[in-house]
Amino acid sequence: MTTKNTVALTAVLTISGITTTQAENIETKDSVFDNVTLKNVSIVGTKVNKHNLTPSSVSVMGSHQIQTNQIGNIEDLSSQLPNIFIPEYGSRQTTPIIMRGIYSKVKGTAVGYYVDGMPHFELSAFNADMLDVKAIEVFRGPQGTLYGRNTIGGVINVYNYTPFDYQGTKVRLRYGNYNTVKAQASHYSLLSEQFGFNASGYYEHCDGYFDNVTLGKKADKLNAGGGRIALHYKPAKHWMLRLSSSLDYLNQGGYAYSVYDPETDVLSDINYNRPCGYKRLISGTGFTANYTSDLWSLNSQTSFQYIRDDQEVDQDFTANDTYFVTNGIRHNVISEELTLKSEHDGKFQWVAGTFLFSQWGTQDQGTDYITKGYEQRSLYDNPLRGIAFFAQGSYNLVGGLSATVGLRLDHEYNSMDYSRTQFNHEDNTTQPVGQPFTESLKFTELIPRFGLSYKFNKENMLFANITKGYKGGGFNATIPTEDDRTYDPEHNWNYEVGAKVANASHTFSGELTLFYIDWKNQHITQTVPGVGNVINNAGHSNSKGMELSLTCRPIADFTIQVNYGYTYAQFLDYQKSATADYSGNMVPMVPRNTFALNANYSLRNVGTFDAITFSAGLNGVGKLYWLDDNAVCQHLYFLPSARVELRKGKLGIAFWGKNLSNTKYHSYYFVSSAKYAQKGTPLTLGVDLNLTINK
Repeated sequence: MTTKNTVALTAVLTISGITTTQAENIETKDSVFDNVTLKNVSIVGTKVNKHNLTPSSVSVMGSHQIQTNQIGNIEDLSSQLPNIFIPEYGSRQTTPIIMRGIYSKVKGTAVGYYVDGMPHFELSAFNADMLDVKAIEVFRGPQGTLYGRNTIGGVINVYNYTPFDYQGTKVRLRYGNYNTVKAQASHYSLLSEQFGFNASGYYEHCDGYFDNVTLGKKADKLNAGGGRIALHYKPAKHWMLRLSSSLDYLNQGGYAYSVYDPETDVLSDINYNRPCGYKRLISGTGFTANYTSDLWSLNSQTSFQYIRDDQEVDQDFTANDTYFVTNGIRHNVISEELTLKSEHDGKFQWVAGTFLFSQWGTQDQGTDYITKGYEQRSLYDNPLRGIAFFAQGSYNLVGGLSATVGLRLDHEYNSMDYSRTQFNHEDNTTQPVGQPFTESLKFTELIPRFGLSYKFNKENMLFANITKGYKGGGFNATIPTEDDRTYDPEHNWNYEVGAKVANASHTFSGELTLFYIDWKNQHITQTVPGVGNVINNAGHSNSKGMELSLTCRPIADFTIQVNYGYTYAQFLDYQKSATADYSGNMVPMVPRNTFALNANYSLRNVGTFDAITFSAGLNGVGKLYWLDDNAVCQHLYFLPSARVELRKGKLGIAFWGKNLSNTKYHSYYFVSSAKYAQKGTPLTLGVDLNLTINK
């Protein structure tokens, strides 16, 4: 998009009115017909003080917005909020979240992901079904002071319903084209004033969107299911205990890649000859103990997560038998976080705590070089441990002016036990390849934060932040040379200024943020043909841009929301090799623009219906370059969507469509043994049946 077009689009957004990101009380009612008042947001989480003086660039989606915008998993957040892009490609093993141009494709995340305070460390655990979500909170920019390692781009917090804010039963059924079937059910009950429980479950199936002409079947068929159960107990006035456990299983086809010619813009048929797929099992358990008094609160969050990944990939993605890769990964992670914070309304607000984690990871990766007559197998044992101490304080200096200072000390121990063997098909012999090694790395980092804010009143404020981001180094799973064995940590500094506004009647609210990020030793992922991905450090990059969010309600039952993000992320110094200097190129996979326009209008008491709600949306993404050589790009594209829901009593029926224009775009492009791309999701249509039985 040209500078002229960007300015014009920004002007249109300013006139149209923006999406809101914050709400003082996130709505807990499920019906999309509930009247929503726009207020300034304040989610009181475990790291936010009751009287919040900390300036933040944060977006919040409540249950009303989640439902009308059809947010069913984390990928659905892509471009719905400013400068957030989550590409759909390959399988759910990799779900990179690009925020303000910062991201990681493999080996850990650059954006933290928490569900009810439980951390998710691996990208493979991100994209699971969101069961009955109450709210989604997104902090943009580095959040390392309070959240630690691997939040160099931001943090996403997901909050589920509890039986203390809702009692009843919900059933949701969906059917769509491509034989898409989804069923969800949840129940929330209070057995007494002190004790309650909730249980949820889901099943999902899709025949797949794309045909593999060689195998004569869909390349991306999907089956998934899972559930969650939680017990909630208030043993005394100031105490809250919660024990939750979840299980999620996925069996997914893949990968919908085919040979692509950028010169002619021709994408061939998917035609690889060996079935591919990805199977994943995630089990998570969390225990929360919270004590809250009038002056302070203490929160303990203990979490355990097990992930089992099994992957099979026809690595050449053609009808030829060249490479075939199998990959089995097991992760066990246990973590403990203690957070102590103030709860009073005084001039000084503070939060402090400690975080510990231990992760055991094993990987068994095999590459069958079919035409060469041998298979190589790599075994990895990768334990990882860490401890951190953090503190942050905010002080009301005078009037509406407040200052925030925070610091975190993060220490991490990372080790690798590696060996590689080769099996020869002709004589059935096995021999070692290279030298096995056992090696360890240690990283210690100080992560500060500084902020200023000025509140004119409860609804209007200015803020400025300087924050540091940090992502630890580690060991590569693909080691083509000795120099590729490890990679160093990456760091960034985020500078931002912003304003939040709202009128007294709360029918209009908005936020504007300008940011600049200085990024050093960036983790760049490169594909090694027939083997996998290797991480290297780029020299020096920066990312700069803006975020605009507005919401307005011109009349009752009519809401307009607009989100716009602009990011210009560039390599300042990146000498990839002796012959390849990418300094001055754009950082790959970072869209220049993200855009979302959503409108909702409800008619009440229409004929036999209690209400009819009309929802329409338009999402835009682009321009983005796929690789660091900037040879191929995806231009700006827009995806329109719509939804109509009719409700009578406890029953609702909704008709919906996504990508109504059937826009053709690429969701991914890469170069391996050839040039490959994947098509974006085509036009999808469906119907939902919602049954809500309140207690």
